[in-house]
Amino acid sequence: MAGVSIMRKLCTVVLMGASLLTVRVAAGADRINYNTAQLDHKMPAVRASGPITLDGVLDEPTWQDAPVADGFLQSEPREGQAASEETEVRVLYDDTNLYIAVVAHDREPDRIITSDLKKDYNAGESDGFGVILDTFNDRRNGYMFYINAMGAKWDAQMVGDGREINANWDGVWNVKTRIADDGWYAEIALPLRTFKFGNESPQTWGINFMRRIRRRNEDAFWSPLPRIYRLQRVSLAGTLEGLQGLHPGANLKIKPYALTSGGWTAGASLAGDRAFGIDAKYGVTTGLTWDFTVNTDFSQVEADEQQVNLTRFSLFFPEKRDFFLENSGVFQFGPGNDRQTGARQNSVASDVVLFFSRRIGLNDTGDAIPLGGGTRLTGRTGRYSLGVLAIHENELGKTLPVNFTTFRVRRDILRNSDVGVIFMNKDENGPRFNRTVGADMNLRFFRNFNINSFVAKTFSPTSVMKGSGGDVSARAGFSYRDSFWDARGFLLTIGERFNDQMGYIPRIGVNRGEAQLGVHQRFKSAQTWLREIHPHYQIQNVTRTKGGLDSRYLDYHMQISFQNGAMVEPGLNGNVEVLLAPFTVNSRRNIKILPGQYDFNEYFVFGNTNSSARLSANWRISTGDFYNGHKSSYQVGFTTKASENLNFSVTWSRNAIALPAGAFTTDLLTTKLNYNFSTKMFVNALVQYNTDAQQWSSNIRFNLIHHPLSDFFLVYNERHDTLTNEMQNRALIAKLTYMLAF
Repeated sequence: MAGVSIMRKLCTVVLMGASLLTVRVAAGADRINYNTAQLDHKMPAVRASGPITLDGVLDEPTWQDAPVADGFLQSEPREGQAASEETEVRVLYDDTNLYIAVVAHDREPDRIITSDLKKDYNAGESDGFGVILDTFNDRRNGYMFYINAMGAKWDAQMVGDGREINANWDGVWNVKTRIADDGWYAEIALPLRTFKFGNESPQTWGINFMRRIRRRNEDAFWSPLPRIYRLQRVSLAGTLEGLQGLHPGANLKIKPYALTSGGWTAGASLAGDRAFGIDAKYGVTTGLTWDFTVNTDFSQVEADEQQVNLTRFSLFFPEKRDFFLENSGVFQFGPGNDRQTGARQNSVASDVVLFFSRRIGLNDTGDAIPLGGGTRLTGRTGRYSLGVLAIHENELGKTLPVNFTTFRVRRDILRNSDVGVIFMNKDENGPRFNRTVGADMNLRFFRNFNINSFVAKTFSPTSVMKGSGGDVSARAGFSYRDSFWDARGFLLTIGERFNDQMGYIPRIGVNRGEAQLGVHQRFKSAQTWLREIHPHYQIQNVTRTKGGLDSRYLDYHMQISFQNGAMVEPGLNGNVEVLLAPFTVNSRRNIKILPGQYDFNEYFVFGNTNSSARLSANWRISTGDFYNGHKSSYQVGFTTKASENLNFSVTWSRNAIALPAGAFTTDLLTTKLNYNFSTKMFVNALVQYNTDAQQWSSNIRFNLIHHPLSDFFLVYNERHDTLTNEMQNRALIAKLTYMLAF
């Protein structure tokens, strides 16, 4: 309890100091009227008068015809001030491409940071440039593109003004860069067939540009943004006006693949396989795309990173398969971006993810179930976003064939709000079925205040969901964030018979309330080294719908961020868990925690050094009670960015747990190696050692992008038993894809 008292006093002192400076902080932010600044950032669209050669040298005469976007203003570290280095951006277009020229002036070009070349690199760790395009000018949705000074590329789809970002979306586009004595230059070609847009003429698109100078941890924007937002805040973007005669290009794209593989399993002989399949994409309208897939294969997908589960809930693993990732934001239900990471490991941040695509084609252990084929219709028409998905899962062993169907529609209302409905159906051959219907609403007021809610109901045979109780889940919540205050909260109920077999629902039959309050305080006297102090408090209370407490969680955290990107966060996590049945915390040793109420606290500190440095580190250390015993946890990781070609990281974590039922220690070692031959050829390796699973595993992937959106993959997977040192299975897979556009 002494630790609780100390943390409370520390948070109180910081909050009092922050309150005294609130007026000064707000006054600095008010120098810019962000609601009207976008009106001053208009760029006329100019058609290119001649060909443009993508070489990073702006020597084509037509570039002189293009207006210049400059005068970038910082959002970080000094909001509203002029960028420390000048940036000039020009935009041209023709019948096939939108061209962007970047002149990123830099008085110290030898200090430009480029730490990676791989596709979808970590854009936050390099000097770079970004652009967002709102092709429907709806101030809600867009396409994002980032580059660094060596020509590495990152792209994404964004929906809901940043509520959901799909970084796994891949578009066809090209860039060439060069570093010179006065900074770095880039020429970008964005083919019009990469986007969806209307058929009117002329057109106006939303547009904004960002420049990152990583050694100063500085972000600056053409159309200025408050420091609490990033480039995806397209509602505050400027405009590109007067685009004439645009056509989206090819309406049909076909992507066949061929695959050959060989596999070994312990006690079995070599087994080989060959497979062929095809994906097709048809532009039904200028805003809607119809996708088809036959004999779907995801063998090239990167392996999941292992986790050690010390909770009574199933773990959450992200989706990595391309077919489900593209336009995935259309199927987002509820507020989005609600999952937490960091201080509370394995925390359940959202007890309802209504549509979770990993339920399709994967079993509970993450192993693949063959998919015979499927179709998907996604996109926009007028003020509506539409998503329809139908997938057939083949029979595998005792798993029966299953048909999955999802229908999602969302309508834009007011300035930046939406309402929507969803229907999901899982139908096995026979009387077993599972259906879910739901409606949600997301409202935004005054730019910073959000209200969200949903209600959903499931339908299942009584033979599947026996017993009594409700089959409805409902949620209502809010969030508010400005440059100082950060507050959010929600109420959630999940009925005892709520059975969403296409979602991620860790527990049912509960009512949950959550509230979080924090402040973001900055000090002018320490701004050369200290960026922000963020004390925050959170409480989660979960009760059973039939009465009684299920769990309670409280945290007192103090996040301290430094100007170079380093941070440290100490804190206290308080837990109350009420078990009605034995809980197996370690199945291999059959160690169980008996029913009862347990109150325990965890004291921790975690942080990281400057992640853009050649050598960086991260750590998390915690100690405290754990149910009726004790737990000490340690995690330390190191990353070296030897060059933009070679990145290597290693992370080791240990949990040492002592309980009356027994003591045990878990170790998890994760190593990653990425070698980038160029911006189109990479090899990466993921090697993991898990004492809890008694397993070594490795996943090595070679990827050559031999043509736009066309790849050659060579993948090697292996798993070893650490007790017997025997190989459990091994596989070598070669896969070739090729995109054809008509």
